Amino acid sequence: MKRIILIAILTLGLSVQSQNLSNTGSGPAKTLTLKDAINYALENKADAKKSKLQVENSEYQIQEVRSRALPQISANGSLTYNPVLQTTVIDGSAFGQPGTTIQASFGQKWSSTAGVSLTQAIFDQSVFTGLKAARSTREFYLINNQLTEEQVIERVANNYYQVYVQRQKLTVIDSTFKNTTKVKDIIKGQFDNGLAKKIDLDRILVKISNINTMRQQVLNAVQIQENALKFYMGMPIEIQIEIPQTAFEVSPQSLSEIPDTTNRTEYLLMKKQEELLTYQKKAIEAGYYPTLSLSAGYNYIGQGPKMPIGAKPSDGVYWSDFSSIGLNLRVPIFTGFSTRAKVRQADVDLRSLKVGIDDTKLALDLAFANAKTQIDNSLITINNQKDNAQLAKEVLDNTRNNYIQGLASLTDLLDAENSLTEAQNNYTSAILEYKLAEIQLIKSKGELKSLLNN
Repeated sequence: MKRIILIAILTLGLSVQSQNLSNTGSGPAKTLTLKDAINYALENKADAKKSKLQVENSEYQIQEVRSRALPQISANGSLTYNPVLQTTVIDGSAFGQPGTTIQASFGQKWSSTAGVSLTQAIFDQSVFTGLKAARSTREFYLINNQLTEEQVIERVANNYYQVYVQRQKLTVIDSTFKNTTKVKDIIKGQFDNGLAKKIDLDRILVKISNINTMRQQVLNAVQIQENALKFYMGMPIEIQIEIPQTAFEVSPQSLSEIPDTTNRTEYLLMKKQEELLTYQKKAIEAGYYPTLSLSAGYNYIGQGPKMPIGAKPSDGVYWSDFSSIGLNLRVPIFTGFSTRAKVRQADVDLRSLKVGIDDTKLALDLAFANAKTQIDNSLITINNQKDNAQLAKEVLDNTRNNYIQGLASLTDLLDAENSLTEAQNNYTSAILEYKLAEIQLIKSKGELKSLLNN
């Protein structure tokens, strides 16, 4: 009787857990296709948002560099008080007193100056190079934004399929529990009529208890995997999601054409880095070139024994203006080999990046070859496991009938159930391996955004 109560509790527990899985959180579950998940992630994931902000920031960087080629205008002002005026010794012959020395104090106790100054670069090689580099920087961030979006798509797709696998395992366990419960009912009836042994009933009760424990573990795995998917989407954890079964159809991929690696975002990004390092080297080499600039200024000065601000000539304060216009030429002659050292460092960085570009191209080619191999193997495995699962189901049906008729042992029946569960899980895992390989194949072709069309 206790065992019967235990079975009822386990059955009720499985039903409640199934309901909790679909009803946890607020509101109904949100049906989520792969396309929906990717679009949500591109709009809400922090990585995608920050990448878009970098593109926006690149426009401001261009404006900053462009400002160096525009006139620089500034206003200035000063107010000075001289408690002690400097005394200057002058030869008296300049004032008709040869052979004497005159001590004179020049200046006023107070002076105030206000003016405007302008500087305009006429020739500065570093400015010209900086403008070109700024435009390349914008292109760099645009490519980087595309790469970030592809990385978001890849992570979301991988986790999306893994959620499916965990849910499928849960479905398999529920089916196994249902079948095992039917066997338990048969054995219970036989035991009550004296046609079955007590040990057989005990074994089936232990089997049901183990199934319940396994289901709880898978249930936890489902929740953890769903939370991971929501994280990679930037979705609040409390939102419940439901993944439609139709999203996991296995469709053959085109494996004949070899993708052009030079069109991959990773490769394009490194080539743009190479361009930026080239400009960086040219900007340093600009230190060898002379610079020419125009400067101009207009100022107004007031001096007197009193504070000049607001004072008049009647107060002993006099105001006057002055201005200047000039050309400034700077020709570098010797910098202690500093510029040469910086140029050589930039050249090493450039050569190092070129090595990295070659290695990246090789890695991308390898990724395509591996994905192609995995696709081929996964298709074979899927077909084999699908047939194996069907055969295992037929074996279980036959074994159950034989057990009822007394032609098979309980051990044979339990082994047949285990074989079916294992075959179904293997089939599900084979589909996951195929879908993950499919993502890598699509990625190797540079077509991850095509998932948005599914």
